Amino acid sequence: MRKIDGLLEEYGISHQNPTNKAIHWFCVPAIFFSIVGLIYSIPPGPLASLDFLLSNFTNWATIVLMVILIYYYTLSPSLALGMFLFSAICLALANLLTYYLPFPLWLFCTVLFIIAWIFQFYGHKIEGKKPSFFKDVQFLLIGPAWLMHFIYKRLALIY
Repeated sequence: MRKIDGLLEEYGISHQNPTNKAIHWFCVPAIFFSIVGLIYSIPPGPLASLDFLLSNFTNWATIVLMVILIYYYTLSPSLALGMFLFSAICLALANLLTYYLPFPLWLFCTVLFIIAWIFQFYGHKIEGKKPSFFKDVQFLLIGPAWLMHFIYKRLALIY
């Protein structure tokens, strides 16, 4: 059995209740995006000196997502592609919101993060099981991959 299969199976054990699953379909992407947005909001600092190499796309969120995508790639190259596309959408949305929100992106993302986690914990209360990341912190990254693998199954793609 591939490592990704074991991780997805283990993650799925505490996500059987239909209400909890539905909550996860909204909250996991919201949490992922909010973290991307929070990291995107960090001033570039030393990255500014790399601007001539990476054009105007130099930000901490891009760097962090590259590391996360390497982790996903080690688990499943095809699943990493889906996570790359979702990550790119998150980066584009963070950039867009930076220009159009009437308040700072970090504030929006902080509120979104808190609300999404409240719902996540409520879903696990309904489920009657603790969130998987209490057992192993890597499950914070498996949650988005777990949802992506359902999208792949729906599209009859191999993950």
